Amino acid sequence: MSSFGALTKNYDGFIVDLWGVVHDGYAPYPGVLDCLARLKAAGKRVVFLSNAPRRPSGIIQFLASMGVTPDLHDGVMSSGEAVYLGLRDRTEEFATLGNRIYHLGPPRDRDVFDSLDYEQATDPAEADFVLNTGPDDDLGPHEPALYRPVLDACLKARLPMVCANPDLEVLKGGERIICAGYLAQLYAGDGGRVIQRGKPDAAIYTPTLALLGTSPARTLAVGDSLRTDIAGAKAANIDSCWVLSGVHALHPEAAPAEAAASGLNPIAILPGFAW
Repeated sequence: MSSFGALTKNYDGFIVDLWGVVHDGYAPYPGVLDCLARLKAAGKRVVFLSNAPRRPSGIIQFLASMGVTPDLHDGVMSSGEAVYLGLRDRTEEFATLGNRIYHLGPPRDRDVFDSLDYEQATDPAEADFVLNTGPDDDLGPHEPALYRPVLDACLKARLPMVCANPDLEVLKGGERIICAGYLAQLYAGDGGRVIQRGKPDAAIYTPTLALLGTSPARTLAVGDSLRTDIAGAKAANIDSCWVLSGVHALHPEAAPAEAAASGLNPIAILPGFAW
């Protein structure tokens, strides 16, 4: 398909990924603001579901700074919020983590834990667990090998890792950068225990649907990643639309075969999130 508008009559609500669908880390993709405005004018509901390792309030401010204002959507759910809730309520796997946290990531992601009753450790050897929100500002998002010393230190201390962003990589202004999920993959590959929240885990769609207010049968998920967005929608029994503006950026003719090879069947494949 070439446009999104033809899909809208079959759905009341839309779960839309952010990075790779709505924006490239700097600005919205062409046609996105118009598409969101048309959805709202048609009485449709839109909630953004992001694997961003931070809470919704900061994401909403960031979106507004690039023109995706609150009147164009009905809220945001994020993997960072899911981790925050797990740390706050100490539910499931979070119940046994202990109280001393080592943060691997940039200061802007601290809202995931800094209002909670945890003690921050400056050395993995002094921590009970590591919270991984992604590459930090010092070592940067391009060379995974630079993170090997801190990952090895966490492994030596036998720290469980909480990963607040399951994404492996994103495109930022056309540049491919690694995310927290890549570091978590390295950690798990070396025998570390990893706790993740976010897509493709079906659990994150429960609060998202509650925020959206539509039934799964009348909801469409829109994403650019087969591994997280499209697989997550399938796990939650929600129809999906795969857009090729982000991490895959395939030639359109190659996309159906790639989806099929992954065991996925989005109802539509589009070049971008445009009406």
